[in-house]
Amino acid sequence: MANFVWTAKTKQGVSRAGEMEVSNKEIAIISLRRQGLIDIKVKKKPIEIDIFPEKVEEKDISIFFRQLSTMIDAGLPLVQCFELAERGSDKKSMVKLLKGVRAELEGGTPLGETMRKFPDEFDRLTCSLVEAGEQGGILDSILLRLCEYKEKSMALKAKVKSAMIYPVAILAVSFIVTSVLMIFVIPVFSEMFSSFGAELPGPTKIAMAISDVFVEFWYIVLFAPMVFIWSIKAIYKTPQGHYQLDKLLLNMPVIGDVLRKGAVARFCRTFSTLTAAGVPILESLDTVAETSGNMVIEEVILTCKGSISQGMTLTEPLEVSKIFPVMVTQMISIGEQTGTLETMLGKIADFYEAEVEVAVDGMTALMEPLIMAFLGVVIGGLVIAMYLPIFQMASVVS
Repeated sequence: MANFVWTAKTKQGVSRAGEMEVSNKEIAIISLRRQGLIDIKVKKKPIEIDIFPEKVEEKDISIFFRQLSTMIDAGLPLVQCFELAERGSDKKSMVKLLKGVRAELEGGTPLGETMRKFPDEFDRLTCSLVEAGEQGGILDSILLRLCEYKEKSMALKAKVKSAMIYPVAILAVSFIVTSVLMIFVIPVFSEMFSSFGAELPGPTKIAMAISDVFVEFWYIVLFAPMVFIWSIKAIYKTPQGHYQLDKLLLNMPVIGDVLRKGAVARFCRTFSTLTAAGVPILESLDTVAETSGNMVIEEVILTCKGSISQGMTLTEPLEVSKIFPVMVTQMISIGEQTGTLETMLGKIADFYEAEVEVAVDGMTALMEPLIMAFLGVVIGGLVIAMYLPIFQMASVVS
């Protein structure tokens, strides 16, 4: 099949144009003639090459699900819903996705099963919820619940990312400033001090020695951060490396607390959403584990699944893991005993999402003076080291 663009006129002389997907040009012409069109011109649609192709973002999916829920609630057929969404979208990547899904739906494939064929855009959680909604005949309400989940999940991700980006950005800037001083500024002072003929202070000697290393091995200074980042990514791609790095992040001071609270909130929100949709608990735990975003948390959740399949409660393995706070395990235990697990999980998620926001603000407030002190010691120390000989010379002259 190929895409063709065409222009034609009606018998009344009205110009028409459009696109169609057929196997060859002749079939396109025959199809247009059957519609009573004349002066037909058909040519193959040129292939568009995107140097920087757009990606379908989670926000786009969330907005679409809200629209889809409204249209389904209004009684529109599913295929027509996707046609209308295609016309209303101005993002090429989204239109392409909607066309692909619509083609599968027209072939008789259920929506949930169709979404599983597009794993880059629809995660396992989305597919499981949509399938549950189709089976229960409540797809519109499930889509709204999914939107709420995605919006809260995106807000949580944004908070955690902001917590991570700030210190990394400051440290990167300080490294660049220090490197510039070492390679370009301090050598100028070194040449000037070489004509003094006097003994230089200890801090000045140390700064000049470090500067000499930076100048001589500038390529190491330039490429070391790149090699470090590449190495971390390579380690992260291996299962064992991924697990150890996730474990390290959870145990780090300050940042680890933010990540831990974020992981608890994500676990509870995802589990609550799946439970409310009627997804079986063992299948829910598989999905929660896959979408946890941390291999340590994933291991704990899969342990929970094994325990439940053996007749144990959900609370016991969570307590043993020491990852989840006591308050969380106690509330989950109460939810299991009273049959209100979904409600309890939702309350825990609300609480810890608020806790993440407080923790991020606290971490930022704590890091600001620490970073300023660090920059003051490093940059200020270099400046003082370079000016000490000048101060000594001025005191001798006076």
